[in-house]
Amino acid sequence: MKKKLLFVCLGNICRSPSAEAVMNGFLKVNMLNDEFECDSAGTGGWHVGERADSRMRTHAARRDYDLTSIARQFNPKNDFDEFDLIIGMDAQNVSDLQDIARNSEDLHKIKSMTDYCTRYKHYNSVPDPYYGGADGFELVLDILEDACDGLLKQISK
Repeated sequence: MKKKLLFVCLGNICRSPSAEAVMNGFLKVNMLNDEFECDSAGTGGWHVGERADSRMRTHAARRDYDLTSIARQFNPKNDFDEFDLIIGMDAQNVSDLQDIARNSEDLHKIKSMTDYCTRYKHYNSVPDPYYGGADGFELVLDILEDACDGLLKQISK
């Protein structure tokens, strides 16, 4: 049975779909596609049904990541049961997820993306690039590549 990972940010158009794409890329390179499945969601529903931000898609494509997911809102009635790990991009996302957790089992599944960083340990969140420039989108991808590498090492043990 596949282990299921859900990446969560605020609107599900920048950070979490990027985390999903980066992790899928790492899984493919390591030939672990059959062992893991990734998805993404947002704590808010403003962008439900939309593609990832075009700037994020452009920056990700330069690194050969394809952001194909369509934004959706986190659904506590299903997502806590369906996913093995639920990974928030920042402290607010993690807090929002903890607030809607139904029990201690749900709480145990919630992690912070930057907890898996080894090179970008000085970041305690994946910063939201939405209102910034190109450097912000590149930084998000740098942090996510580091965190996904650490996450993969931990969950593939």
